[in-house]
Amino acid sequence: MVAGAVAVGAVATWLVVRPEGPATVETAKAFATAVDVSGNLSTHDPALVAGQDGEPWYVFSTGAEGFPAGSIQIRTSPDGQVWSDPYPVWEPEDEPAWVAETVSGVRNYWAPEVVAHDGTYYLYWAASTFGSNTSVIGLHSSPTLDPADPDYAWTDRGVVVASTGADDFNAIDPGVVTDADGTPWMAFGSFWSGIRMVELSWPSGLRADPAAEPLRLADRQSPPNAVEAPYIVSRDGWYYLFVSFDSCCRGLGSTYRIAVGRSEEVTGPYVDQEGVPLLNGGGTVLLETDGDIVGPGGQSLSEGYLAFHYYDRTLDGAYQLAIRELAWRDGWPVAEVSSG
Repeated sequence: MVAGAVAVGAVATWLVVRPEGPATVETAKAFATAVDVSGNLSTHDPALVAGQDGEPWYVFSTGAEGFPAGSIQIRTSPDGQVWSDPYPVWEPEDEPAWVAETVSGVRNYWAPEVVAHDGTYYLYWAASTFGSNTSVIGLHSSPTLDPADPDYAWTDRGVVVASTGADDFNAIDPGVVTDADGTPWMAFGSFWSGIRMVELSWPSGLRADPAAEPLRLADRQSPPNAVEAPYIVSRDGWYYLFVSFDSCCRGLGSTYRIAVGRSEEVTGPYVDQEGVPLLNGGGTVLLETDGDIVGPGGQSLSEGYLAFHYYDRTLDGAYQLAIRELAWRDGWPVAEVSSG
């Protein structure tokens, strides 16, 4: 294949000559598009559900201490721009009591993930404490996301995967993808041995084989192995693994940044744009601290939109929600926006 490019404004137009046919024109945006968000943006680790055809948008996020039972929070928007105040997934009387038996000291629930399958929404979440890998990923499900629907109710489905001090992984930060054969997989992990993966099963949403050793997807190969928040999407025959490098949760001292690798198989191996395996410390950086946006990370993707949190320099380091429609260039995502 022979290709040439001409940049027109913020768009690169590629003339592609294929041996088997005539020239075609492929157009790729050179920059991502930032969504102009407002309203209640105090979200950490946003899990985005982008509404289609006039449907509402949802963001699920890490709970806050003092918020009812530290519950995962939900915000809604009619258009992805103006966001509501949060409401909880569960009230104090509905908090999953089994968590305290598994992980002591939990004050809030972390890093949710929401996926839809066959008319059911599956909400994955994590419970842990800072600096510990005694952790658990749990699951709730509901037939609808609309709280006004009479069928709206979140049912506790129990443990998906757990870790203890005896394990070399940390069971937090779930991210679920369904492969080309319809099999669901959950990537997860934070520090310790990096990003791991287990196979799930529909319709339970739980592990297909609880005894199977989690697969290995990403490892920075140097202490403290600061990689977490995996999220995988499929596009044009590739699976893209997005991760967060370095440290969150330190306000303006946060060093989070978003990196990516890709693979032709959902289970890897994932490599970055330079061909370096993510298991050998690779990862192409998409976003990092820039101006008032400090430590972007904790990302998710929905319908081509990247959601992440960052620490706002103009708000003394308060965490905020950002959403960008990704651009794609040469088979790789672009999250930067034009400065022009």
